[in-house]
Amino acid sequence: EVQLQASGGGLVQAGRSLRLSCATSGFTFDDYAIGWFRQAPGKEREGVSSLSIRYRSTDYSDSVKGRFTISSDDAKKTVFLQMDSLKPEDTAVYYCAASLSSQGLLAEVYDYWGQGTLVTVSS
Repeated sequence: EVQLQASGGGLVQAGRSLRLSCATSGFTFDDYAIGWFRQAPGKEREGVSSLSIRYRSTDYSDSVKGRFTISSDDAKKTVFLQMDSLKPEDTAVYYCAASLSSQGLLAEVYDYWGQGTLVTVSS
């Protein structure tokens, strides 16, 4: 059974940092790309970052480029999203997802999704 478990969300002041984790199981980790998405209240889901586990290529949305960093611990089949210099507009539920076919920030290419973790950034 494929599972993705996102964790690490919380309440943080603007300018501070958080690290999200996405623990995975049930699939061949190296074959997939892992993406992070977020959805703020009243807004559409937005692709934030992605990582090809095999090729180590990464993508970032313009809104987080330079502030967020995606990485992985392949031995633990876990992907991280380090979020620095957080802003109130980063407030959202963050989801991780796995794609066998493609890497990128389009939700349509992702096959499996985890539950979300809430990030709240206060001003």
